[in-house]
Amino acid sequence: MTVALPHIRVKETAAILIAAAVLVVSQAAAQQGGAAAPTPRPKQKKASELIYKQEPPRIFERVLEKSTPANSTIVISLGKQRAYFLVDGETAIDSPISSGKRAGMTPKGTYKISEKDADHRSSVYGDFVSQRTGKTVRAGVSTKIDSAPSGTVYRGAPMRWFMRLTNDGVGMHTGILPGYPASHGCIRLPEEIAKLFYSKVVLGTQVTVTD
Repeated sequence: MTVALPHIRVKETAAILIAAAVLVVSQAAAQQGGAAAPTPRPKQKKASELIYKQEPPRIFERVLEKSTPANSTIVISLGKQRAYFLVDGETAIDSPISSGKRAGMTPKGTYKISEKDADHRSSVYGDFVSQRTGKTVRAGVSTKIDSAPSGTVYRGAPMRWFMRLTNDGVGMHTGILPGYPASHGCIRLPEEIAKLFYSKVVLGTQVTVTD
């Protein structure tokens, strides 16, 4: 007697077997390897990469050549960290600055330049140096809080092209610009800009410090 065999769909059966095999292999790998490796965190940026890069100074010669002591003023923007030398209200120089590192250290207001000193030194901030060799014994001191070690004298930090604004010693001068407010209150300028400001201002030139 002839027996009829059931109809088998070969393709469907093969697909089921393959899927089952993949599932078994996956479960075995999970048991052997444990949890999947965590996604690596992005590399942390260096502090130097986070510092805001200021736009370089811009000098508008067409405007600057018209400057006189009578028509020139300076505006300092603490928020923008910029200094503007104005001639009849038009920008002749636009420069980055670094002002006081804490709020209020560079006081807002309108001032007049009361002193000019091309080779000024700070009377408060500087170094203690050896009287015998002249070498620095202790750097970055304040005469308000630090006492000089035996055998040393105080040497003030250089403030080239100094232009005084207040009786407390705040002024504009050459200094390091790290890209953020970093001074003890003075307004630091690039060397070439401080020298240019110095050459254009006179005693009595108006300087406005604002937001």
